[in-house]
Amino acid sequence: MDAPIVDDRSISERLNRECFCITLDRDALCDALEREVGDAEFCATFIRTRPHLFSNAPVFISESETIEMLRIVRAIEAATKLPGYQRAALSWAPELAQHDFGPRGVFMGFDFHVAAAGPRLIEVNTNAGGAFLNALLADAQRACCAEIEVALGKTSNASFESAVLRMFRNEFKLQRQVGTIGRIAIVDDRPEEQYLYPEFLLAQRFFVKHGIEAVIADAGKLRYAQGTLTIDSQPIDLVYNRLVDFSLDRPGHEALRAAYLDNAVVVTPNPHVHALYADKRNLGLLSDRAALRGWGLSPAMADHLSGVPHTVVVTSDNAAQLWEKRKTLFFKPVSGYGSKGVYRGDKITKGVWAEVVKGGYVAQDFAAPGERMVKLDGTPEARKTDVRLYVYDGQILLTAARLYQGQTTNFRTAGGGFAPVFTI
Repeated sequence: MDAPIVDDRSISERLNRECFCITLDRDALCDALEREVGDAEFCATFIRTRPHLFSNAPVFISESETIEMLRIVRAIEAATKLPGYQRAALSWAPELAQHDFGPRGVFMGFDFHVAAAGPRLIEVNTNAGGAFLNALLADAQRACCAEIEVALGKTSNASFESAVLRMFRNEFKLQRQVGTIGRIAIVDDRPEEQYLYPEFLLAQRFFVKHGIEAVIADAGKLRYAQGTLTIDSQPIDLVYNRLVDFSLDRPGHEALRAAYLDNAVVVTPNPHVHALYADKRNLGLLSDRAALRGWGLSPAMADHLSGVPHTVVVTSDNAAQLWEKRKTLFFKPVSGYGSKGVYRGDKITKGVWAEVVKGGYVAQDFAAPGERMVKLDGTPEARKTDVRLYVYDGQILLTAARLYQGQTTNFRTAGGGFAPVFTI
């Protein structure tokens, strides 16, 4: 008699509800972080001061859900290569973003809600943070049952590192064709004040370990003269861009903007990549299967994009209709980041709505997040989850999750934070 077929989704859902025997070995994580950075005080300084950066619990997803997410990613990659899609996406992009120097964008972040209806793409981010932290996080998870630890296996940090190194080298090659990276600048505004500054230190150490000079630089301290971008008088070959100024037009970013326009430095991710992928208005293009088919996307690829919730730009013409159906919608600023200015429709006030209607927002069909039960002081509590695929050129580098309460991820939730993903 044949064995009964077990749905892998039902297994992962049950583990997310009932499995509490895998927990984060925080001492092991700190040991790994401190070894990587070469600083015995790293955890005391940067990790213990961020108590909700990491969750104690991993998130389980099924192999079939992982396959669905990858299909959506690859369908998006195919769509962004279509001339019709590019014309539409670049029509609302700033002039700077019209320049394509070749790079494809490191650490693209494809964020999903994975619930009963299957994976739904919530947004795409071009400066997705957390990859270096999450690469070490999975190794620090320990199972209380040896059988579970063997069954789940271990992720390989070495394979992640080799893929990341190839990624940065390829970005340089795509723009320069010849030569090698001499110095990388990890660039943000006031980097030491950023919540993910610990990751900048890990990235710096990663580059140095692989023979590439690396500095963490405040964008306002960059200088550009005679065709060379510098920091502290030292030339920069590649900028690992962590800025949220996606058009490089804010005060203090003049040097980086000028060097980028002159093709004097490789910038990744850059304004062109952001314009093609991460402007929230593009979700409207990606959820319009008829338009995509008209631009030449294959029927199979268009079908995969059914996993992108229907999205429209909020205008004065459709405002009344959207207000009536607001309880089924999520509202996001077109150039937002880090969940800033995001509103769930069933909680939006008329005062906020008046600001939304003024422009600069999209309305997206609500897609329920997944759920993970965690234990706090021995009591099970539910946390919402989203799943992030860190991707380069259509290939997954790493899968991670974030646990949270409230409308959006915030790294302020007890029991929340980054979590490793185990595929069943």
